[in-house]
Amino acid sequence: MPQPRYDLVFLGGGCATLSLLTRLIESGACNGKRFLIIDPLDKKSNDRTWCFWEKGSGYFENIVHHEWTSLDFKQSGFSGSLDMGRYRYKMIRGIDFYEYCLQVLHASGQVDFLQDEIAGWGGEKPDSQGEILHLTGKKTGKIGVKTDLLFNSIPPDLGKKQPGIVSLLQHFKGIVAESDQFNFDPNRATLMDFRVSHEAGTTFIYVLPLSNNRALFEYTLFTASLLTPEQYNQGIAYYIGKFLGVTNYKIIEEEFGIIPMTTQRFPWYNNGAFNIGTAGGQTKGSSGYTFQFIQKRSAQLTTLLQNNSDWSQLKPTLTQLRGDAERFHFYDRVLLQVLASNYCPGDQVFATLFEKNPAHRVFQFLDNETNLLQELQIISSLPTWPFLKAAIKSWR
Repeated sequence: MPQPRYDLVFLGGGCATLSLLTRLIESGACNGKRFLIIDPLDKKSNDRTWCFWEKGSGYFENIVHHEWTSLDFKQSGFSGSLDMGRYRYKMIRGIDFYEYCLQVLHASGQVDFLQDEIAGWGGEKPDSQGEILHLTGKKTGKIGVKTDLLFNSIPPDLGKKQPGIVSLLQHFKGIVAESDQFNFDPNRATLMDFRVSHEAGTTFIYVLPLSNNRALFEYTLFTASLLTPEQYNQGIAYYIGKFLGVTNYKIIEEEFGIIPMTTQRFPWYNNGAFNIGTAGGQTKGSSGYTFQFIQKRSAQLTTLLQNNSDWSQLKPTLTQLRGDAERFHFYDRVLLQVLASNYCPGDQVFATLFEKNPAHRVFQFLDNETNLLQELQIISSLPTWPFLKAAIKSWR
């Protein structure tokens, strides 16, 4: 039986795949092209929330659920309003993102979907219609397709401890809670509130008001292991009771997430696939922020694909594509080493960072967009000995 042919095949249908394909289709530069997305989930639930800072309007501005013009930081030794400059803090709900992107993809008539989990893949020498790709689906078994390019967003298994790799988990329980006793300013959010127990490790809460009586609370930890479900619930309830004086509230939505924070490098290209999303290193190792790094890579790839009509010849060019400067990966390693080795408590690190630097410079730094002078200003503001010790260890 002849294999079906697709110009691009995507393993995984999450944020990275949907961002890239939506941009490509809306650009109008891929008319007549065919795409295949393989993912075990149908993306019909509000399974996550993306929050990020941004200047001006972004590509997905029309589905921003809420944005905040003011941010606060709270810790026992330093609390204050953050100087955001021209940045705004924004929220996109997973379900809104999925619905928007999938509507674009379905309306194009160019995208096929296969609901399955891929257990492995391999390729043969290309023929005139592209590389013959052999996939193994857990439900559908052996699948054969022809394609010009394969993109993979399925992250590798990070469960195995590797020598020299520093890893933490950013894990969080979020609830959208509503109460007539709340009295929020919907334009002002709390980026980090460290006035909670740090018994398990670096712990803080985001408070993101959606109206005067409703907010998203994210109980967040940077630690090596997870808590029990009850511990997350207790942490949120304690915070709302102690600092907001509210014990009677209604939980509208809940979410739970785990984001890898690791010094492990994720290859851009391996095993015949170009890796995108977390699999391609677009999760910031020291912060866990992912959405904006995915958007930068998606914009870069869209431009490249727009400017080249014959995608079958693009593999050599794509393999040479580079990400952010290497020094930013070093900064990530140093901060993770400080946190993982407890050279300095996490709340003190972030309190110092935001007390001694305007938030807009910190945001630019965490976006890997600062110059060396700005980076020197940030580095010199941090506790010298813990970061020097971590830098020496990270350099080896």
